[in-house]
Amino acid sequence: MKHYYEASYGSRDYEELLLQETIFHNANGYIGVRGCLEEGLPPGCDTIRGSYINGFYDFAKMSQAEKLCGLVEEKQTMVNVADTQTILLKVDGEACRLEEGEVLEGARVLDMDKGITLRRFRYETPQGKQVQVEIRRMASFALLSLFTIEYRVKPLNFDGIVEFVSVHEGKVENYSNPNDPRVAGERMVHLRQESCGVRDNVSYIVSSAVHSGLGVCTATAHKMTPALDQEQEWVEETSVKKQFSVFLRAGQTAVLEKYTVFADSIRSQNCWQTAEEEMGRALSCPLSEWYEKQEAYLKDFWENSALEIAGDEELSRAVDYNLYQLLQSVSKDAYGNIAAKGLSGEGYEGHYFWDTEMYIQPFFVLTNPKLSRNLIAYRYEILEEARKNARILGHKKGALYPWRTIMGRECSGYFPSGSAQYHINGDIAYATVAYYLATGDLEFMAEKGAEILYETARLWLDVGNYYNGTFQIHTVTGPDEYTCLVDNNYFTNVNAQYNLHWAVKIYRLLKEAGMEEKAVARTGLLPEELRAFEEAETHMYLPYDEKLGINPQDDSFLSKKMWDLEHTNKEEFPLLLHYHPMYLYRYQVCKQADTVLAHFIFEDAQSMETIRNSFLYYEKVTTHDSSLSTCIYSIVASRLGMKEKAYEYFGDSAKLDLFNTHKNTKDGIHTANMGGTYMGIVYGFAGLRLKEQGLSLAPYLPEKWESYRFCFFYQGSQIQVEVDREGTRLTLKKGAPVTVFLFEKEYIVT
Repeated sequence: MKHYYEASYGSRDYEELLLQETIFHNANGYIGVRGCLEEGLPPGCDTIRGSYINGFYDFAKMSQAEKLCGLVEEKQTMVNVADTQTILLKVDGEACRLEEGEVLEGARVLDMDKGITLRRFRYETPQGKQVQVEIRRMASFALLSLFTIEYRVKPLNFDGIVEFVSVHEGKVENYSNPNDPRVAGERMVHLRQESCGVRDNVSYIVSSAVHSGLGVCTATAHKMTPALDQEQEWVEETSVKKQFSVFLRAGQTAVLEKYTVFADSIRSQNCWQTAEEEMGRALSCPLSEWYEKQEAYLKDFWENSALEIAGDEELSRAVDYNLYQLLQSVSKDAYGNIAAKGLSGEGYEGHYFWDTEMYIQPFFVLTNPKLSRNLIAYRYEILEEARKNARILGHKKGALYPWRTIMGRECSGYFPSGSAQYHINGDIAYATVAYYLATGDLEFMAEKGAEILYETARLWLDVGNYYNGTFQIHTVTGPDEYTCLVDNNYFTNVNAQYNLHWAVKIYRLLKEAGMEEKAVARTGLLPEELRAFEEAETHMYLPYDEKLGINPQDDSFLSKKMWDLEHTNKEEFPLLLHYHPMYLYRYQVCKQADTVLAHFIFEDAQSMETIRNSFLYYEKVTTHDSSLSTCIYSIVASRLGMKEKAYEYFGDSAKLDLFNTHKNTKDGIHTANMGGTYMGIVYGFAGLRLKEQGLSLAPYLPEKWESYRFCFFYQGSQIQVEVDREGTRLTLKKGAPVTVFLFEKEYIVT
């Protein structure tokens, strides 16, 4: 099965080209390069021309009108580190640009088996000279620092001179839009250039982030065939330019290979030296070998991760795209994570949210536990900052993870729908436990996971208090950002309950294995704290309304006026762009799944009748203004047997980016929604659950599909699930026989 996407190229629809910058970006989890045209767009056309490093950041001021205690006044932001993708083409002195000549035919391709993007087109100059152009780009999974461009030009109806001008530019800016809260509002220069030069035919630009002081080096080198007629080089203050000229006869092809490597001071002590070493590796073998290594890496990825759907080709293509983007987005080390837009753009300024733990990590837990472990290791690396954050917010013990961050400090300027989302602690604890349940990796829990669980559990004891015999949590915000600063948000409380339970459970498992000492020594955990965890878990208050038979979203939610979504103009969505937050907070209206999300993640906390009642109630007041929402409604609808509704919600979710349904994909992909696509099939249609009691499945086949198939790892073994009109088949692909529950019946898969 091919994993492939193609779109037409050649029109002067600059909005479409801006969208394609996201759709056809290249990334590998360490670096990301927007899919911009090498030659650029005409002046005045909107473009987001960027190259990014996962976890690389600068600080920026965030002014507060009221300088109250603890409010965030400085944030981190991802940095556009260099422009190495610029290559200008001339044919007998005529510049080949979209706005000057004419593209007679063309296409852009994302080949997800080969791990490359391709732009191919036939171009006619104003003087009638035609050339065939193919531009292949790759962010290497085999050498994470490496980005390549292979630029091929063939004259079709003339003999003449073809000229390339390749640019390595260090003076770059980040994108800004003062009218969109999802990107930076003001233009800022984040890099201070320190050196620019050439050594051994390789250009190097070394810069440092203006406020964080982090260093970055980019290096470029070239290979050219056939032999050159002329080569020139200019070293300027902020850039290096190289010109390559060659005489070609009609039908003859010139190929320019451009190699770029990136290095940063987070991962290396000397960026220049690291870049020099990485470039040596990059040039040590031909580009064809890097292509082969890329294809081999992706062969393994698809064997472990593919979701093969028969019966809906358009949806299948969208699912392939989403899973591939998750691979492009996820950090391959503990110094980065997964940004809300991956490495495809500057939306949300490159910040990491709860998205990773609740929407994306389930994919990696089941398909690549090593990467899942890296993601938890990142949270462990910033645990000390989480402790500091808890003190800033007045808590004497425990850790409070920031709502949005890069290096561990809070970046949320609007705390009611940011820092107040204390459920981030429970989300990270949940993901840590999910990794353990899938792998049984008790050693990792002893080294890192247990410490996360203990410190997040401690925080709940300080946040909550006992009232009328129940443990209650006041003045927090749940996942729904249209309802802020409430008491006893159901999702937060049941999440905290799970966190407290597993802090005790992991301690006991480690103690039984004689492995508890390290985490206890590092945290100073006391026996009375464990008893307090158990007591709070047992007495946790979970709101319930007897009359409606539902879990209220919080103590005050049902007393508010209900928003009339049916008679709200379509132009007024998303509501956050058209209504003041205070106005929204006074209504029963949800931006996204909140209690419904809790019913998916913690379904054993309530009866199926309560879950059904809650689903039907919140469905009437949820706008799905967040891309995180419809996938969750799909999963819960599947659990409730509402198959048509589940498929409707799933389809909306899966096609969000590839078909730009939210009209904002230009700012970057929606990585959490892409993870939600995976969950919609595996946790929704296939009914997979990973619990303390074991792994269970309850698959069904959507009516429009002929079959679907996927694989997952569990306790070190790999299982394949095939669902078609004849039923469900489980096959052991790797490892020892393993026990799973299928439709509540226990089986050993062999």
